[in-house]
Formats: sequence, structure tokens, C-alpha cells
Amino acid sequence: MSIAIVTGGASGIGRAIATALVSRGNTVVVTDINADGAAKVAERLNTLGRGKATAERLDVTDAAAVAELYQGVKAEHGSLDLVFNNAGIAIGGLAEELTLDHWNRAIDINLKGVVHGVHAAYPIMLEQGSGHIVNTASLAGLVPMPIGIPYTATKHAVVGLSLGLRAEAAGRGVKVSVVCPSFVDTPLLTNVNPDLPATPMSGDAKEDIKKASPRLYTAEKLARDIMRGVRKNQALIVAPAHGRAAWRGVRLNPGAAVRVAQIAVNRVRADQKH
Repeated sequence: MSIAIVTGGASGIGRAIATALVSRGNTVVVTDINADGAAKVAERLNTLGRGKATAERLDVTDAAAVAELYQGVKAEHGSLDLVFNNAGIAIGGLAEELTLDHWNRAIDINLKGVVHGVHAAYPIMLEQGSGHIVNTASLAGLVPMPIGIPYTATKHAVVGLSLGLRAEAAGRGVKVSVVCPSFVDTPLLTNVNPDLPATPMSGDAKEDIKKASPRLYTAEKLARDIMRGVRKNQALIVAPAHGRAAWRGVRLNPGAAVRVAQIAVNRVRADQKH
């Protein structure tokens, strides 16, 4: 039985990961800045009759709180086997519409939140000589995704962080994977730029996103992909198939990939003029 921590576990991908883990018989600590949401998820998971779940409020931008929680889980259970640094927010808007507040919030949550999780979990796992860190990035961390470049920049950083750490950790018994999904049907899409200056993409951007990617993937299907990738110790877990095709296209012809992204930018600018 593995002991796991999932950040951003109150909804979306985090909730689906926690559900998959408990379904496998694992003990999961569901964390989220939304304490009530995390508690409701844990309560529901404990009705599955398989693994166990507890809930903790956690702000991933608070490095000390992250370290305290991760160390506490290790002390209580004797090990920390799986860590899913998954919490994140969506930022949308053209570069000229964005403020430094958008950039800083993206960096604080999407990048530094992962850094804090890695910084807390990695020493514990090195001491154990085992463990698996799984960081949630995005297909936006592999392709030139415009109209939200603070998000894109942080997700590229998470990919680089994860692959570099994987190389360091390989000889020490610790595994590292990074998840790069295409658009997934989660509350993230309906809460763009939360508590930040508004842009035309703020709020519910789901319908706009569906124009670019009509086949939104479900969090439950992604969680299955993630569990399979963790089992196989994949470096990059890219899903679904059309996401892998886009990633392949970028590698084969980066210039063409940027031109495709320009089409989306032109469409957004044309819509804003009307």
C-alpha cells in the first residue's frame, strides 16, 4: 500500500488522480487551498471501500506549509511513496492585456508551487531510497501556446525542472515524471484569471477553448493515463492522442507549429474587433 499526496485535489485532475489512487488501495492525502472541497473529496473516497483518504488545506505558494505537511505525512505513515504536485491556475489573454500580477500569480502557483513540492518531497525520498514525484505541466509546456503565455512559460519550466530532476534522481532510487495533457474538461477552464485583472479571456473560457480543441479530454481518462505512465515510469506522460500528435508536429517543424498558433491569435484579435 502506497502513501500519496495530491495537491489541487478538490477538483478536476487532482480529484481524478486521488480517486484512481484510492481505487487501487492506496492511502491518499487530498490537499487543496479549498479546504471544504478537499474534505468532501476525501469523504467520498472513503466510501469506496478500498484505500483511505484524508484532507488537508494547503496553499502551495507557502513553502513552509508544504514542507511541514509533506514531512508530517512521512512521520505519520513511515513513508512518502507518491507525490502529485498538481495544483495550478489558468491565465488567459494576449501579452499586451496581461499585467505583472498575471505573471506573478502564474509563477507563484504553477511553477513555485511545484518547486515547493519537489523541495519538500525529494529529500524525504532520497533518505528512503525510493519514491515517485509526478508534476503536472501541460501540453502548453511542449508547444507554443499563445493567449496565456504566463501559463505557457510556467508549464515549460515545469517540464524542464522535471526532466532535469529525473536525470539527477535516477541513480538514487527516486522516479520523476511530468504530465502534459491537452485541454481537459475541468473547472480550470471556467475560472481563468481568478482574482486577477480581467482580460477578454477571464472567467469562463470553456467555449472559446472548445473552438480550438473541440474534443475536451475527461479528467478520469487522464487519471488512467497518469496511473499507467507512473506504473511504466514514463518521463513524459502526454495525453490524449491528439496531444501527442501536436507534440510530434512541434518537434518535426517548430516554425510550422508557431504559424498554426498564429491562426488562433488572429482569430482572437478578429473576434475582439467585432
